[in-house]
Amino acid sequence: MLGLKLPTDPRWVNIVEKNIDEILIDHAYCEQKAASTAISLIISFPEHPDLVEEMIALSREEMGHFKMVHDRIIARGITLGRYRKDEYVVELMKFFPKGGSRTNQLVHRLLYAALIEARSCERFRLLSEQLKDKELAEFYHKLMVSEAGHYTMFLKFARKYGDREEVDKKWNDLLEYEAGIMKNLGKKETVHG
Repeated sequence: MLGLKLPTDPRWVNIVEKNIDEILIDHAYCEQKAASTAISLIISFPEHPDLVEEMIALSREEMGHFKMVHDRIIARGITLGRYRKDEYVVELMKFFPKGGSRTNQLVHRLLYAALIEARSCERFRLLSEQLKDKELAEFYHKLMVSEAGHYTMFLKFARKYGDREEVDKKWNDLLEYEAGIMKNLGKKETVHG
């Protein structure tokens, strides 16, 4: 369903299990970034009321997810710590050229967001199926369902605002590029790394 060209090595969960604190901290920052992405889309493209409405709802939902993760961090007696860059996202954002028409800028941002949500969904599925901590596994199962909805929403908007054939080609090319990134990741207790 997600269309990812390279699945995550299931051994990634073994790395995560050795340091749950780190995955929770990284996950909290991912939820913050997702909320800020939604707000940024509202600010950048206010001429699309349907997008604005969805992004309002998404920013609220993502901040709710942030709170749920942050609550788990606090319950474990750890602190959030300083923000860290997500090397996966940094590499992903190199794919599309900067600039271009407003439509292309919007489509590119929507496709990036769709792919990040798809990879998060895939990773959360692995956590939900393989974590020994059953309460945490159930938590990730619920988030997996949510991420799948976000992935399809972003892709739907990209196809709505751009030429469908062109968007689908860009999407497939981005998926291929992302597979190359993933070959070098999966060795850290981060959501995407």
